[in-house]
Amino acid sequence: MHFVDAKGLLTGSSGHYGMNIYRGCTHGCIYCDSRSRCYHFTHPFEDIEVKQNAPELLETALRSKRRRGMIGTGAMSDPYMHCEEELRLTRRCLEIIKKYGFGAAIQTKSDRILRDIDLLDEINRSAKCVVQMTLTTWDDDLCKVLEPNVANTKRRIEVLEEMQKRGIPTVVWMTPILPFINDTEENITAILNECVRVGVKGIIDFGMGLTLREGDREYYYAALDRHFPGMKERYIRRYGNAYELPSPNAKELTVVFQRTCKANGILSSPEECFRFMSDLPEKYPQMSLFDLTD
Repeated sequence: MHFVDAKGLLTGSSGHYGMNIYRGCTHGCIYCDSRSRCYHFTHPFEDIEVKQNAPELLETALRSKRRRGMIGTGAMSDPYMHCEEELRLTRRCLEIIKKYGFGAAIQTKSDRILRDIDLLDEINRSAKCVVQMTLTTWDDDLCKVLEPNVANTKRRIEVLEEMQKRGIPTVVWMTPILPFINDTEENITAILNECVRVGVKGIIDFGMGLTLREGDREYYYAALDRHFPGMKERYIRRYGNAYELPSPNAKELTVVFQRTCKANGILSSPEECFRFMSDLPEKYPQMSLFDLTD
């Protein structure tokens, strides 16, 4: 872990913003796209870059915004990695988001988010908060291989349940689905049944497969060699160096996915889910200029 003073934090415009407080990750997921060389990491991926001035940058940015909106975090690096236990930069940024009346859309695989559930509840009451959780693998033993340093799927579902009790909407990322590994109807059905039970608002699927880029591909294939002997060669024979690697079972699994979502009123297209997460309703209380002063 190393600390930097960043020059900026927020990206985006028109009421929909993104931020990454950390750069890199310690969760060790074997398929992580953020390892791809196109993101130009200049330090080892597990050596987390900490934007130590993130709260100050966020406050400066939000103080100048005339239009409130949703602020997303977690797309590149999980905001609730191990270092957040000590640093609590995500919490400090959430406090600033609440102060200025913005909404939050947080993506994580960690149950550490429960430490901030009271604050997330407050944001959801004054503006809007959406908690996103990745669920790929129902089997706990397989989960430990694919996502070794993070809460298992059943614990993540407990997090979704706790959010539901507070009325905080949730979205599940059911991706990636790895060919020949977790691309079974049994696995998909088990995850979907739990999503229905805990009342998720939407489920994001990108076609029942995964993507591999330079940097990510090498890391993934090395993990296959360690845990699934012969699987790398099977991938190469079928996919070569393709970016998109759809499961051979993609069509059948998509039918199961769409049928379940439709029967239970769950948003099922990425476009619908992203639209929901980026929309900040106008009905929340308007703050006065005096409320926005330090």
